Amino acid sequence: MRLRVEFTTEPFDLDEAPPHAVAAREVIQGADLDAVDVGPFGNTAEGDVDAVLTAVDAMLRRSLGAGATRVSLQVNVIAEPGGRTAPGEVAR
Repeated sequence: MRLRVEFTTEPFDLDEAPPHAVAAREVIQGADLDAVDVGPFGNTAEGDVDAVLTAVDAMLRRSLGAGATRVSLQVNVIAEPGGRTAPGEVAR
C-alpha cells in the first residue's frame, strides 16, 4: 500500500521558518519517501505505508517537541506504481 501525507505545522511565521517547521521538514526530507515537496504553507510526501507512517510518527514527535502548537495532517491511500489503483480511487 502507498500513502500520500500532507501536513502543516503551526504557529506560522512568515519572516522565517520556526524551529518546529524546520524539524518537521528535516524528518520528511531525511525519510525514505518519494515525491517530497516542502513549502512555506504545506508539505507533501508519498511512499510505502511503513515509510510514511514511520516518518509521520517522527515528524509529530520532533515538531511538537520543537514548539508546534498544532499539526494539521491528512493521509491518503494512493495508487501503487504500475497503474494499480487504491480502493475507491479512480486511475489517473
